[in-house]
Amino acid sequence: MNIPANLKYTKDHEWLSIEGDIATVGITDFAQSELGDIVYVEVETLDETLQKDEVFGTVEAVKTVSDLFLPLSGEIIAFNDNLESEPEHVNTDPYGEGWMIKIRISDLDQISELMDDAAYKELIGA
Repeated sequence: MNIPANLKYTKDHEWLSIEGDIATVGITDFAQSELGDIVYVEVETLDETLQKDEVFGTVEAVKTVSDLFLPLSGEIIAFNDNLESEPEHVNTDPYGEGWMIKIRISDLDQISELMDDAAYKELIGA
């Protein structure tokens, strides 16, 4: 199970890479392995400003569809268009080519509520 130490994590199995007020978001290696083969990623909230924990999209696997929850309040400024034609990147490279969105964070104080890698490992029993 790959859980990079340089990222932040949520209870909803999302990871964040934060640079200044911009966060790149995807789902964790654990989440993609639990979902199985990803066949579609839908994000219809591009250019919208949402609150923390609001649904920003869905990820569809062969057996299920799961909501994606915004880990921090802010504006969704980018979607990984490559996932439209190659959603399998979420399975093969969840922390690289499989990233989903970029957010302009509106409340930087919320970052302190995220988990580090040790806390996330404890959450999933790794």
